[in-house]
Amino acid sequence: MTKRQPAVAGFFYPGARDSLLREVDDYLKAVEDPVEAKMVVLPHAGYIYSGATAGKTAAMVNVPKRVILLGPKHRRMGARAAVSSSDEWNFPFGNVPVDRELADLIVDHTDLELDDLAHREEHSLEVQVPFLWRRNPDLALTPVALGIHNLDELKAVGEGIARAISKLDEPVLIAASTDMSHQVPIDQAKQMDHMAIDKILALNPTGLYDTVFANNISMCGVIPTTAALFAANACGASRAKLVKYTTSADATGDTSSVVGYAGIIVE
Repeated sequence: MTKRQPAVAGFFYPGARDSLLREVDDYLKAVEDPVEAKMVVLPHAGYIYSGATAGKTAAMVNVPKRVILLGPKHRRMGARAAVSSSDEWNFPFGNVPVDRELADLIVDHTDLELDDLAHREEHSLEVQVPFLWRRNPDLALTPVALGIHNLDELKAVGEGIARAISKLDEPVLIAASTDMSHQVPIDQAKQMDHMAIDKILALNPTGLYDTVFANNISMCGVIPTTAALFAANACGASRAKLVKYTTSADATGDTSSVVGYAGIIVE
């Protein structure tokens, strides 16, 4: 059995079990009526910066056992578009299994490869798992790292994921991992980020892709979010809601150079 070891425990989030769960629970505020979602958008910075946004968003959806996590590749290691080949991902609180059935279905219906090197040092999916696992301890992950940039390829990935989901007789949540603008003044970040957010709320993956690249918005996860939107639309998505938008200035007080964070639910 192969296990992926954590890359950013003790750095992006606490490395000790009890302190990690206390912090996650603090961000996961109770919601009386969480919704059945097809997709969520979650930020992936250190918890001190984006934990409140990620936690509030995760708390507002019912997290099923099966979750497909799509994130960007911040490093060049491994395949350019890869499903994790590990059997489990290790965390300070224990191991979370990889959904090998769904992983294989996705590979069968897309051009994605089975490759764990692409995931070894990537933080964008790892930081989401404690929130999702705390919402459902029976969680089984299908982690996908995307380094492709062609819109047609992203459409094919998204629609292939939707076909894979259709082969299963149980709910699957798609989670896209992204931060928004990076290292720009707060007023600029808010303006540009909401240009991108508006396209997500309109369920318009092509519009999101075009808007981000035409306006040089430094949204690091535009690629997985675009693919995830194609998948959600193919699964019958009908509406989206912005749960929370914050910037790093909320933690640092520095408004001269911020990173933006958005939490979005797609039903």
